[in-house]
Amino acid sequence: MPIFNPTSLNLPHHPFKITQRDDLYFIFDEIRKKHLVLTPEEWVRQHFIRYLIKEKNFPASLLQIEGGLSLNQTRKRSDILVYDNLGEKIMVIECKAPSVAITQATFDQAARYNSVYKARWLAVSNGLQHYYAQIDHTNAKFLFVAQLPDYKDL
Repeated sequence: MPIFNPTSLNLPHHPFKITQRDDLYFIFDEIRKKHLVLTPEEWVRQHFIRYLIKEKNFPASLLQIEGGLSLNQTRKRSDILVYDNLGEKIMVIECKAPSVAITQATFDQAARYNSVYKARWLAVSNGLQHYYAQIDHTNAKFLFVAQLPDYKDL
């Protein structure tokens, strides 16, 4: 695996703890309390997590990172799953590397995960572009919004 060259993202900067061993870089995940290989997708995921906590006031204790789910008898991992104070799933967030364009396939992946979770919100980001949608499961509709609301307004 090549040395990771961090790119600037369209997210607030955070002073991450980054270490190097041999030719690999690692980033410390403050939620999971462990060092992870610093891939481009992980760079976006860690920035987005800090954005949620620092800018949008999401409680860190209500974020699940890379949680497992069963979808069509296969195991999948959602990037970020957000809960409310009652333990209900309220948002599914799919992160991609900055070099990966956000396409319909990205939304379809998040929607497939949400077919299991039934969260009220979907978000997708490649660190450069971010899209947010409020989901109305009763009427099978969604509404894209320009900005992600603060946690208290979800």
